[in-house]
Amino acid sequence: MSKFLFTVTLGALVLTQASAIYAQSSFQPSVKSDAVPADLGGIPRLPRGKTTIFGGAIRNFDPVRDQFMLNVVGQRPMRVLFDERTQVFRDGSKIKLRDLGPEEHASVQTTLDGDKVFAVSIHILSQSAEVEYEGKVVSYNPSTGALTIDASASREPFKVLVSANTQFSRTGQHDFTSVASGPSDLAPGALVSITFRSREPGHAVASMITVLAVPGSSFSFSGNVASIDLHSGLLVLVDPNAQRSYQILFRSALFPQSSNLHPGDHVLVTATYNGTTFVASALAAN
Repeated sequence: MSKFLFTVTLGALVLTQASAIYAQSSFQPSVKSDAVPADLGGIPRLPRGKTTIFGGAIRNFDPVRDQFMLNVVGQRPMRVLFDERTQVFRDGSKIKLRDLGPEEHASVQTTLDGDKVFAVSIHILSQSAEVEYEGKVVSYNPSTGALTIDASASREPFKVLVSANTQFSRTGQHDFTSVASGPSDLAPGALVSITFRSREPGHAVASMITVLAVPGSSFSFSGNVASIDLHSGLLVLVDPNAQRSYQILFRSALFPQSSNLHPGDHVLVTATYNGTTFVASALAAN
């Protein structure tokens, strides 16, 4: 269980996976709003608002309307405008704007121009980088290999294909990892970490699936009580060594000793993951 953090929402499990890849590349674009050319021969200055970087695939490229759609993994495609002020780079080397077109892998530094998204700079990767995406299994179709996972209620479910070459493994505590992993672990509610090559959403193929928890699996937790609510039966436990927190449901009637617990107390908890949260089957103060 050391690889992931269980919080109120699963959104904390993942970072923004697509943009994180490009941030690790050797040509990280500046995100300062004032990092724009001082003079472009009479062309209006760039909007001076805050900039944001998105990674994805450039689709529906339209050089007449100076716009394209950026397909971002896990999000809705966004319409992006560009013009002569937009700087374009391929593998770190500047190229001409006219050489821009549909691209599989691009990192786009954007800002708002009124209510429209404008490209300040576009960095193109010739080679695909690997992406890691963590979340909860929504559905899996063994006949087609279509796997849908959800990392946060605020984002679009992410779809990836599971092939015959996709490798599986379990990670975490010994009792959990001692069981062989495979496509059967992809039950609704299972927590997984997926590694795949960055491609257009819906066409990514998983190279590795690491299973973090499956419904019905049992885990042992040791840590300090961060908060406890006897009425709702919610215990938040913090592992001081791993600096991770876990939300665990319990029935106070089954554990009368829980009424004596206070924040800071050290406890040992055995809990079963039910596909949504962890439910305590044993609880003891230490």
